[in-house]
Amino acid sequence: MAIDVKSYKKRVSSQKPNFNLVPFIDILFTLMIFLVVTSSFAPASDVAATDQDGGTGKPNMTDSSGVKEYYVVPVANLHKVTVNGEDMSSMIKNNAIGVLASVMDKGEVNIKPGEIIITTPDGISPQEAVHVPN
Repeated sequence: MAIDVKSYKKRVSSQKPNFNLVPFIDILFTLMIFLVVTSSFAPASDVAATDQDGGTGKPNMTDSSGVKEYYVVPVANLHKVTVNGEDMSSMIKNNAIGVLASVMDKGEVNIKPGEIIITTPDGISPQEAVHVPN
C-alpha cells in the first residue's frame, strides 16, 4: 500500500487557516470586565489633590524652601479681588494674588472668571489676608 504524499500536500496547501472568533471575543470581554472592575476611576485633579495635600483643596506646593504663609492663586485675566467687601485689586500682579494659608483653610475663597471673592475668618484683616506675589 502506497501513501499518496502529493495529493495530501496539495489538499493541505489549498486549505485556508480557520480561526474561530467566538472564543476570542469571549476572552476579550472577560479581560475587559476584569480591568473595569479592578480599576478606579477618579479625575486626575481629585487624585492629585488627595495625594498631595490630604484633600484640603489648597493648591499643591512643590517648593519646600522658605515660609509658606501665602499661596499664589493665578486666575486668567484677573482684574478684581474683594476681601470682606473691600477692594484689594491693587495687590494683583501678573494675573495672580497671594492668599494667606489660614484664609485658604478656614475662610472662603470664591474664584470666578477674572475675579476672586474672599471671606476671611474672624481676626484676619483684608490687608493681612492677601499679598502681592513675588
